Amino acid sequence: MSSNSSRRREITVADVAKAAQVSKAQAARALGNYGAVSEEVRGRVLAAAEELSYRPNELARSMNTGKSNTIGVVVGDIENPHFGLATRGITDTAKKSGYNVILINTDEEVSAEIEAVRVLLDKRVDGLIVAPASSIETEHLQHVHESGRPLVLLDRKAEGLDVETIAVSMAEISFESTRYLLQAGHRRIAFISTLKTETPYRTGMVLDSSQISERLEGMQRAFTESGLSFSEDQVRLNAGDADSIRTITRGLLLAPEPATAIVASDGLIALSVVEAIQELGLSIPDDISFLMYDDFSWTRLTSPPLTVIAQPVYEMGVAAAGALIRQIEGRKPAANGAGFSARLIRRGSVAMPRTARV
Repeated sequence: MSSNSSRRREITVADVAKAAQVSKAQAARALGNYGAVSEEVRGRVLAAAEELSYRPNELARSMNTGKSNTIGVVVGDIENPHFGLATRGITDTAKKSGYNVILINTDEEVSAEIEAVRVLLDKRVDGLIVAPASSIETEHLQHVHESGRPLVLLDRKAEGLDVETIAVSMAEISFESTRYLLQAGHRRIAFISTLKTETPYRTGMVLDSSQISERLEGMQRAFTESGLSFSEDQVRLNAGDADSIRTITRGLLLAPEPATAIVASDGLIALSVVEAIQELGLSIPDDISFLMYDDFSWTRLTSPPLTVIAQPVYEMGVAAAGALIRQIEGRKPAANGAGFSARLIRRGSVAMPRTARV
């Protein structure tokens, strides 16, 4: 006997129909839960399907019903706990409503995002949740929106794209946290981000990320309102892997005019910054003050525990999935949308800079 003939043949709708002694069309309607079919026939079909261990062909079902009960999620870096937590919020909410989730990671590359969106549309997902790699290069998302396919943006805005966006406005919390550092006596406040740019940061330059633009805008406003000048050279973008983040941190701390405080733009950056500080034999906050975006359990376990800007990341994922499912099911958006805000949690990682101590 050949290996092909010994392999168990896939059970089809026709097999179920034969076992239930109904037509193939009746079996398909009962299994797909569409069209008119009597309760007696439905019961026989479902019993036969269970007896035969029938598994539906989801693609065929989606072609019949126009729905796949699947949503596509596209994020920049699933290794970043921020996106991991948001994705958990999305999947928990989707599951409760009977939707499966297909997740694609783009490494914050627009070309990879364009391909991810194409793949998900080919798989006939009912809608998309996207954390845009660029807030400027969004033509592919515009096409999705114009096609009528439900679309929700997560974490970042997209220029000129009028779709539901679940994000925290960062300018105000960045202003508040920078003012907190300034009031502690810091003037050389560094900001480290993975955002890719072709040239070093300059005030007013157009950035690909609405999140980073808002954070830098808040920092600059805090300096201006305090009558101080903002040091552009303290903004370090293009922080790629852990090695480059440690190199950037060492450069900031060993410069002739070293940074006295560092702000890490996400949890992955924060880990490498803290590691670099330890490698230099320095301590937080005696030698360098430290503040980071996002509140994860490990930030409370360090010594001292870290000052953070906490965002309701899981809840944002829940809201994004909820907004998308409402669109898919043709229901109206939630009244006034979901308003999310971040808050500064002051712990032990910020102190007066050593140079300012009496």
